[in-house]
Amino acid sequence: MATIELANLGFQLPPLPTISPLTPITRRSHVQFRNGFGPSVNRRAASIRPPFLRISDSYEQIVQEVELAVQILEGSEGVPDPTSSSLIEGRWQLMFTTRPGTASPIQRTFVGVDIFSVFQEVYLQTNDPRVSNIVRFSDAIGELKVEAAASIKDGKRILFQFDKAAFSLKFLPFKVPYPVPFRLLGDEAKGWLDTTYLSHSGNLRISRGNKGTTFVLQKNNEPRQILLEAISKDKGVREAIDEFISLNKNAAKGEPELLEGEWKMIWSSQVETDSWLENAANGLMGMQIVKPNGKLKFLADMVLGVKFSMDGTFV
Repeated sequence: MATIELANLGFQLPPLPTISPLTPITRRSHVQFRNGFGPSVNRRAASIRPPFLRISDSYEQIVQEVELAVQILEGSEGVPDPTSSSLIEGRWQLMFTTRPGTASPIQRTFVGVDIFSVFQEVYLQTNDPRVSNIVRFSDAIGELKVEAAASIKDGKRILFQFDKAAFSLKFLPFKVPYPVPFRLLGDEAKGWLDTTYLSHSGNLRISRGNKGTTFVLQKNNEPRQILLEAISKDKGVREAIDEFISLNKNAAKGEPELLEGEWKMIWSSQVETDSWLENAANGLMGMQIVKPNGKLKFLADMVLGVKFSMDGTFV
C-alpha cells in the first residue's frame, strides 16, 4: 500500500483515497541572499533554486548544484546554536528539498506541484513547543496542517512527535481531522530535525531530517521571488512587477543601462502595437542578446526548426 510522506520532516502518513501519484515537474529560479557572504559563497547561494519556474535541466543536475551550495553554506559561519535563537521562530516556506533514493514516488513529487506551497512553522520558545508542516493546496481550496510536539535536544537538533493533523478547507466552516491514529504509531510518529545553517538575517535556513532529506527554507520571500512565482502561476504578474519596480526604483542611479549577455524571456505582456514585427514577436519565449553599444538581438524557436530573429538598438 502506498504512503504519503510529508517531505518536510520525512514522516509517512496513510494515503487518502483521493490522492494519486503526480507527474514530476522540474522548476527553478535563482534565490537572492543578503547575508554578507564572500563572493564564492554568494555564487553558491545563488545556485539554490526554489520550485517556481519550469526548465529543461534534469532533476539530478539541479540536485547536484543545490547540494554543493548547501555544503558551502553549512561550512560558513551561520548563527551558533540555532535552536536557541529567536531567529528560528516563525513560518518558513520550503524552497527546495533533496530526497533520499528510497523515497516513494509520491514523496518525490509532493512538494513539486504548481498548486502546492509547503511551509513549516517552528515555535520553540513557548509553553507548548511545536513544529508544524503545512501544505497549502491553493488559496481557493485550503491547506493540510500536521502538528508535532517538539523539544530541543541541543543547539542544532529538534526532537518531535506528531500528534494531530487536520484539513482547513475554504468551503467548510470547520476543520476536518486527518484520520491518522498518531498514538498507535509509536516510534513511527517520532523524528528529529537538525538545523545545519541559519543565516544571521534570519531569512534562510538549511535543515536535515532523520529520513535523510535536506531542506532549504526561507522565511520571507524576496520581491524577485514573488515576481517569479506570479509568473509561474500566470496570476498577478502586473501587480508583482509594479511592486518590484517601486521597491527598487531608488536603488538605481543615473540612466538605466542594459547589461550585456544572453537573457531568457520568461514572461511578456503581449500588448498589440502598430509594429507588425513586435506583434509577431509577442508570445515567443526566446532569448534576448544584449551586445555592446546597445545592440539587441531577439531569437526564438518556432516550429519545425524555424527560428525567428530580430535585431535592434536600445535608445
